[in-house]
Amino acid sequence: MTSTLSAVVVDCRDPETLSRFWCAALGYVVHGQAEGFVGIAPAGGSGPHLDFVLVPEPRTAKNRLHLDLRAADGGRTAEVARLESLGARRVDVGQGPEVTWVVLADPEGNEFCVLSDLEQD
Repeated sequence: MTSTLSAVVVDCRDPETLSRFWCAALGYVVHGQAEGFVGIAPAGGSGPHLDFVLVPEPRTAKNRLHLDLRAADGGRTAEVARLESLGARRVDVGQGPEVTWVVLADPEGNEFCVLSDLEQD
């Protein structure tokens, strides 16, 4: 017997703002909402959900877990530009200049990576 990944839960200060960012970034839709909670899921229905839960304290350190994204259409450069236009910003977590990915942060500073397309960039 094994488990399947159902959701990644993100503690945050503003669930609505983060859910809008990640819906636009991933093509997800809101699947559930309550006070202090917004859950999003793939528009097609399959794949892990992201649940944003209100917490009172701010984030104080580098994430211990992060998401890795790969552009579905086009290359990494275009995808990074698109994500920056949605509100992401580049961050330095010590990755160095030789890496093949770009580290970004969402509107609350949660780091995530955009990987190179296996055949582009």
